[in-house]
Amino acid sequence: MAHAAREVFHVPRVVARNYDPGRRLLYEAFGLQVVSSSSWGAQRVEEMLYHQDIRTVFSAGNGEVEVYEVTIPAVWAGRTLAELTEGEGLQVVAHSRGGRAEIPDPALRLERGDLLHVSATLEGIVALRERLASKESA
Repeated sequence: MAHAAREVFHVPRVVARNYDPGRRLLYEAFGLQVVSSSSWGAQRVEEMLYHQDIRTVFSAGNGEVEVYEVTIPAVWAGRTLAELTEGEGLQVVAHSRGGRAEIPDPALRLERGDLLHVSATLEGIVALRERLASKESA
């Protein structure tokens, strides 16, 4: 239906809703944007159960890049933003402390409870989670 809407009826912007994750590749082969509520819902449940300090707040495209809200734990207090976010696949969008937000400088010293909004690929957020976990266990 979505393909027909675009090609036959010349609808300029079409988004397809997909209930079967196995068919997602078919929609993408036609160049359609796809919303897969079952895949998205399963991913959100996993994040809520296992990643309490890192939450997804926005998903771009088909989820290849997401924006996360990261709460800084006490063990990272005094370390710099650059130390936390080094590497590829990760970009800090905003830093909030005490209700005030800013575009942060990499030299920013982190404090417990700071909130970061981070744009990341799956690889980037996995690396950030590992970095946070390794510092907590150190």
